[in-house]
Amino acid sequence: MSFGRKKGNFGNSENVKLTKDSYSKARNFLAFVKPYVSIYIIGFVFLLLSSGVSASLPIFLGQILGAESSEFNTDWSFAKTDNIYGVLSILAILLPFQAIFSFFRIITFHHVAHNSIKDIRKKAFEVLVKSPMAYFDSSKTGETISRISNDTEQIQETLTTTIAEFLRQIIIVVFGLVYIFIISPKLVLIMLAVIPVAAITAMLFGKFIKRISRSAQDETAKSNNIIEEALVGIKSLKAYANEFLELKKYSLAVTNIKDLNMKVAVWRGMFVAFIVTILIGAIIFIIWQGIEMVHSGGIEKKQFFQFILFTVMLGTSIGSIPDLFAKIQKAVGATESLINIIQQETEKIDVSKPMASHKFLSGEIQLKNLKFSYPSRKEVRILNNLNLNIKSGEQVALVGSSGSGKSTVASLLLQFYTLDGGEIHFDGKNAKDYPVNELRSQMAFVPQEVILLGGTIEENIRYGKPGASFQEVANAAEKANALEFINEFPEKFETIVGDRGIQLSGGQRQRIAIARAILRDPAILILDEATSALDSESEFAVQDALNKLMKGRTSVIIAHRLSTIKNANSIVVMSQGQIAEQGTHDELVTIENGVYKRLSQLQFS
Repeated sequence: MSFGRKKGNFGNSENVKLTKDSYSKARNFLAFVKPYVSIYIIGFVFLLLSSGVSASLPIFLGQILGAESSEFNTDWSFAKTDNIYGVLSILAILLPFQAIFSFFRIITFHHVAHNSIKDIRKKAFEVLVKSPMAYFDSSKTGETISRISNDTEQIQETLTTTIAEFLRQIIIVVFGLVYIFIISPKLVLIMLAVIPVAAITAMLFGKFIKRISRSAQDETAKSNNIIEEALVGIKSLKAYANEFLELKKYSLAVTNIKDLNMKVAVWRGMFVAFIVTILIGAIIFIIWQGIEMVHSGGIEKKQFFQFILFTVMLGTSIGSIPDLFAKIQKAVGATESLINIIQQETEKIDVSKPMASHKFLSGEIQLKNLKFSYPSRKEVRILNNLNLNIKSGEQVALVGSSGSGKSTVASLLLQFYTLDGGEIHFDGKNAKDYPVNELRSQMAFVPQEVILLGGTIEENIRYGKPGASFQEVANAAEKANALEFINEFPEKFETIVGDRGIQLSGGQRQRIAIARAILRDPAILILDEATSALDSESEFAVQDALNKLMKGRTSVIIAHRLSTIKNANSIVVMSQGQIAEQGTHDELVTIENGVYKRLSQLQFS
């Protein structure tokens, strides 16, 4: 099932190809960590301390395991390493400190991570709400949402756990290698001889695993698309009784995912089996060599146990480093995606304070030689030298066939896009000379398809004027012919409208949008086919509310139904991005072979 929706990779950072630019953008992320760098340094100190304690444990445990019987005496020698009880006393002191160091390490790293992620999420959302419409025309909503949620979670995990664990393992490896090299260079060389074999094997197996994993991720994306399309088009799915078809498609997709993941499991199993065999074989060989050295007096029994314990610790640490490094690389890819969002060009909008609600425009509009093509389709000219004057308080209707440029004019009045040529003037002043958010504060927009917020009816109406009192909200609802149906709900204005207003009918949603516009009390009202999708009864109630709203204010009405615009002061007939005809209804129906007359005859016959 395909409904023409945009598809995309929903935030799959594993497939991001890392380049020098990727790491450069990742460094830009440090700007969000910088305010908390002093706390991060404190956390790093606790990391060093806790890692030092962890790395020293094999030394003391080796002394205990390799102790001679003479060292087990009842003479308690506090903190002396030549006595078992002295070693135990050192461990007893170290363990509480290890707990304290670990606690504060976790707290400090989490403090930095959560605050940094909070800041970057706020910044990313700020950039999104300030982004021009051209960005949303070309981007995938699901992927953008994933960037702000999933990718930030991945970065958060890296900051809180992965980096700290990566550094901790590096410290343990360096300390451990130095210590066991002091004990026995020969045994260290035997141990290190295994590393190239393990590394080459990891690379060979890794290529196969990565290739199959990527295929599994692609199949997962396809299965997600099947779910998304089925749910978005659930009415069509049920109307055509295609439940079996969709289930079959999804079943095939998840079966492919299962098969690919099992292939990954087989390769990983083979890899682990090989590595375990190599490592255990190496450890057995090292133990054998170590025993020989103990018997020959090459090393002490304590040193032998210390070496074995360090070898096990090093094996665990070295084994975890590739996985930790891979997670850091994935986080770098996620960071690059977020930085791409944050660094994109935005509209010049001041979001540091609420927009003032005072009216400063009278509503006079001039469109001068407008030329425009959508950024995603530059080769298609939508408006071509369009000129139009609208007086203050005048109702002007735009009609014409689909693609003639009617809705584009509405978008340009709202400053959603940048003109290719020409100028738009409000009250004789170029639109570019107004702050864009101040200019929009003078307008209200009622679209054909109203998408409400998921909150209450009151919250949705107040969206037009955030500081409005309840009485103002109620008055706006009454003028919009919405009060009657609102009072029929048990919770009245506190009624939850549901996701995108799904709990309300189309006519009810439209009247909520009109109430929002009434509350705004704009100088300029823009209606984009506000009644075209309604039944006759709903259309009458909505049109009556619109007539009240349009009275005395500049109104630009985009309509297919000519019955809704017969009383407009001026009707503009558009064709191929230009004005073909202009006049009142009575004037236009008298034009022989006119476009409006033909449309009128089709609709009113």
